[in-house]
Amino acid sequence: MLSDTGHRPIRVIFLVFYVEAWDSLDSIYRAMLADQRFDPLVITIPRKLTGYDDFTDEPLISKFFTEQGIVHERFSDEDSLIGLERLKELDPDYLFLNYPWQRNYQPGYQIEQLIQFTHVCYVPYFTSSLVQEPDFDGIAPHQYTQPTHRLSHMIFLQDAEVASAFVEADYGNQIYRTGTPKIDALLESAAKTAPFWPLDRRLDSGEAPFRLLWGPHHSYGPNWLNFGVFADLCNDMLEFARTHQHIDVVLRPHPFLFGTLTDRDLMTPGELAEWKTAWAALPNTATQESASFAAIFLASDALLTDGISFLVEYPLVTGTPAIFWEKSEHWAFTHTGILAAAASIRVTAMDEFAATIAAAEAGLLPTHSEEIAELLAYVSPYPGRAAASIIELVAEDFER
Repeated sequence: MLSDTGHRPIRVIFLVFYVEAWDSLDSIYRAMLADQRFDPLVITIPRKLTGYDDFTDEPLISKFFTEQGIVHERFSDEDSLIGLERLKELDPDYLFLNYPWQRNYQPGYQIEQLIQFTHVCYVPYFTSSLVQEPDFDGIAPHQYTQPTHRLSHMIFLQDAEVASAFVEADYGNQIYRTGTPKIDALLESAAKTAPFWPLDRRLDSGEAPFRLLWGPHHSYGPNWLNFGVFADLCNDMLEFARTHQHIDVVLRPHPFLFGTLTDRDLMTPGELAEWKTAWAALPNTATQESASFAAIFLASDALLTDGISFLVEYPLVTGTPAIFWEKSEHWAFTHTGILAAAASIRVTAMDEFAATIAAAEAGLLPTHSEEIAELLAYVSPYPGRAAASIIELVAEDFER
C-alpha cells in the first residue's frame, strides 16, 4: 500500500519490554498510526530485570498492550536469534527503543545486532536527567556513553545539558532536544484521567481518610544513585500505618524495588514476604503497581518518596510538592534535580515526616507554587509538541 506521497509508508517498529514507561513512546506510536506516511508496529519481547534469574515477563508485556487496545506482535522465543530473523524479514526503516541498558535485552535484540539492518531511534524512558555521577564533573556518563547512546541513529532528548554532552562526544548520530512525550502525556493525562485509589473506606466520623501515597525508589547504595531508603524505613512505615489508621497509605514501589531488595541482600525473601503480609493485613494499607501515575497521583493528598522521577512527576500532575525523604549520601543532583528538590518538602527523619503529614492534614504545607512553575518551564520546553516534532524529524530523515 502506498502513502499519499506515492511511496510505501515508513516502516517503524517499537521494540518494547519496559511497558512501565510506555508513555515515553505511546504518543509517537499513536501519531504515526494516524499518519499515512507511517506504518508502525509494536513488538513485545522478554526482559531480565534486577533480581530475575532469566528472561521473562513477555506475557505480562503483551497483556499490557492488549488492555491498551494496541495491536502488537509477540516475540516470546527463548532463542532471540529467531526473533532477530523475524525482525530482519519485517525490514523496518526505523526501530524505536526507550530503554538504554543492553544487559536487560536478549542477545538478539541488543543494539549491535539491530543497527546492521535498521536505524535505531532512542527516546529516554525517564522524565528528565536528575542525577550526576560521583567524582565526575558534568553530565553523568551513563546518560550518554552507553552503546544505545553511541550507536542510535537519532536521539530525542529533554535536557539541554545532556544534548550538549552528546554533541561534544560526537558519535556521528543525530541529536535533537524535542522535549519528552512522557511529560506531555503526563500533563495530558492529568487533565483527562479520573483519580483512582485502591482503598474505599470511610472513617467512623463519615469523613474520607487522608490519602498518602508512598513511592520508594530501588537504588540503595553508593555504586548506583543511592536514593532509596526502603530497607531502613519499611518497618517504621508499617508502624506509622498501624498507629495512624485515619490515614490511607498506598505503596507504589519502583518496578525494580522488590527484586533489588532480595537480589542485593538488603532483605531476605522471607523478610520481604513477612513484611508484605503484615502490610497487606492492615485495613488502611495497600500496594498498587498498575494504575497510571496520573490517576493515583490525583487521588492522593500527599506523596512520600525518596526519589527520583516522582520528584518531578508528582508536582507537575498535582500542582503540589512531594514530600522528599532525602538520604544524605545520594548522588548529587543536576540542575533539573536541584529544581525538582526545591519544589519538594524535604524530611530526613520519622518525626519530621510525621509532623509534615500532620501539617498536610491541616492544610498548612507550603505550596512551592513558584518552584513548581520554574520546574515545569524547564523540563517541558515545548509543551505538547514532543511527539509531533519527533515524527516530523523521522519523516525528514527518511527523505534524505
